[in-house]
Amino acid sequence: MSEGDPDHGTDRRADNERTVDPPNPARVVADADVLAADLLVGGVAREAMDLVRSHSWIEVVASDALVADAAAVIADLADPELAGDWRERFEGLRTPVEHPAGDHPALASAYRSNAAHLLTYDEGLTGVQAGAAINRRIPLSVRAPDAFVGVFDPERLYPEVQAGEYPGPDADPRD
Repeated sequence: MSEGDPDHGTDRRADNERTVDPPNPARVVADADVLAADLLVGGVAREAMDLVRSHSWIEVVASDALVADAAAVIADLADPELAGDWRERFEGLRTPVEHPAGDHPALASAYRSNAAHLLTYDEGLTGVQAGAAINRRIPLSVRAPDAFVGVFDPERLYPEVQAGEYPGPDADPRD
């Protein structure tokens, strides 16, 4: 056998190529702008987040840095007390994840948690070029909340991540 033979234990992949586990379609990351809009504005941001929160088997993932960013936006747009109350409540709803300091909090939260979805209003992340660049490295659907609401179907997703028949929404999104 040659050294390049896969049975010989040598990996033939290029140094810049790496394997990535398939994303978890039941994990969603919402960028700070979406989290703040969910609380302060409602509209499609709230509709997207309610779609996620109304299913106990779907996780909202966020790093401490992402939570801090969202709290800062809320404090700037509303007031620090509301931001503190939001942060306390959100701590009980999120699945925490860690990432290196300096990483984009939402992208890093998605990458480190192997999330399949990132909701953001950041046009620098939702554009075609950004999507292509991100997907060269990780399989991630980056969408604005309205686009997410238009394509995300918990009933269709359920058999991929849970056993049995889809029970419908099973959690109060405002609880």
